[in-house]
Amino acid sequence: MNLAHDPKLTRADHSEEIGFYEKRKGVFPRGSDGPFRRLKWAIMAFCLIVYWGTPWLRWNRGPYAPDQAVLVDLAHRRFYMFQIEIWPHEFYFVAGLLIMAGIGLFLVTSAVGRAWCGYACPQTVWTDLFQHVDRLIDGDRNAQIRLQNAPWTPAKIARRTFKWGVYLAISFLTGGAWIFYFADAPTLQREFWTGTAAPVAYATTAVLTFTTFWLGGFMREQVCIYMCPWPRIQTAMLDERSLTVTYKDWRGEPRGSVKAAAKRAEQGLDPLGDCIDCKQCIAVCPTGIDIREGPQIGCITCALCIDACDKAMADVGRPRGLIDYFTLEDADKVKRGEAPTPVLRTIFRPRTLVYFGVWAGIGVAMLFLLGSRTRLDLSVAKDRNPEYVMLSKGEVRNGFTVKLRNMEDRPRPVTLSIDGLPGGAIFTDEMDAALARTVLSVEVPADTTKRMRVYAIVPKGAKPAEFLFQIKALDKEGGQDSVRTTFTTAEGNGQ
Repeated sequence: MNLAHDPKLTRADHSEEIGFYEKRKGVFPRGSDGPFRRLKWAIMAFCLIVYWGTPWLRWNRGPYAPDQAVLVDLAHRRFYMFQIEIWPHEFYFVAGLLIMAGIGLFLVTSAVGRAWCGYACPQTVWTDLFQHVDRLIDGDRNAQIRLQNAPWTPAKIARRTFKWGVYLAISFLTGGAWIFYFADAPTLQREFWTGTAAPVAYATTAVLTFTTFWLGGFMREQVCIYMCPWPRIQTAMLDERSLTVTYKDWRGEPRGSVKAAAKRAEQGLDPLGDCIDCKQCIAVCPTGIDIREGPQIGCITCALCIDACDKAMADVGRPRGLIDYFTLEDADKVKRGEAPTPVLRTIFRPRTLVYFGVWAGIGVAMLFLLGSRTRLDLSVAKDRNPEYVMLSKGEVRNGFTVKLRNMEDRPRPVTLSIDGLPGGAIFTDEMDAALARTVLSVEVPADTTKRMRVYAIVPKGAKPAEFLFQIKALDKEGGQDSVRTTFTTAEGNGQ
């Protein structure tokens, strides 16, 4: 049938016939209780407390550093996390944390499937929070469906306005909390409400408030199924020995109600499976899938269907575990009448142990680097234009830009010296060249990089040479660093 040339079809009919996208069906998950539901409550509470509370934690670093426990100080290019302070030249620590996070996700996925999606993903946490708001204001599943299908009366408008207002308040708190990680939280809060904060603070809050309101309040499972790439990546990490939420069809099929099962028994027919087709597993699913249809990209492995099914099985006097964490390999074994692999052997297998070894190795290496890193650092950049200057008495001078980095929370007296430059001496812009010497005394302010113009000078006739700039702390903690550089003379340039 040629739809494009059928005069009997209107534009609306034509669009409906060839539409590429299915209209969203509302998901109204029922409230549930059980071990996995309580675990989700605990993880959600922990994540929200950490997110909203962390910027307000204080950590005393002395008078020269901020006292916010976790702070991304963009103005001074620092990252603080309790006792740890990361400088720009130490960004490899941040890279290491990101690599550990990625490998940690690989480890969790290979062991227990999409547990990250089901419990700790921000989209999951805030969607779960908003769904709880739905149940508090609109009632449980059936009440929500009735209200959704009801006409727009003043009572419905009032209830919707109130609920969306709660959504907006949660979203505003979410967006507002984010900006506190980038500035002193109490100070920024005062500035925010008095209108003196930077424009970027208001813009960031507005954007994050809108995205939280829209993604968590309305799009919900569509983000997990269509927008997020992670489910597709995680699927590639799973294998036949990964624990996933599984419906045991060999035990549940053919499904039917308790009455239907009793009737078949009376008629002497083959018995039904354990699934009583109560659809409680569908009713509690936050993405609205039917786990009995097998593995699906919409399953976030939250395991709420396990709680619902176990309760239904207990109500009819049948054993739990019709829906449970299971592996595809064990499913094949059980169908053949063999015993499944013990859970500990499933989790602690070569693949997961390799992931854990790599993850732990990176963590140990980072801890070692943190513990052994010097808190005093030196960098030297030689002038390129001009490379050298001939002075009136025949001496040769080279210029250098020297940076002395003090990563402690107090000022530190240090010496700057040279080694390996015969007859050489150094001086700064603040000194007369006649006072040049091999060792200079400098005080570097706390938590600061001190930039200096330093000149090295050698007697007439000196040849090009490699030498060391050295920095050494004079306080009891000590510490030193050195940088090798070159000294250029006329003789080295063929003159």
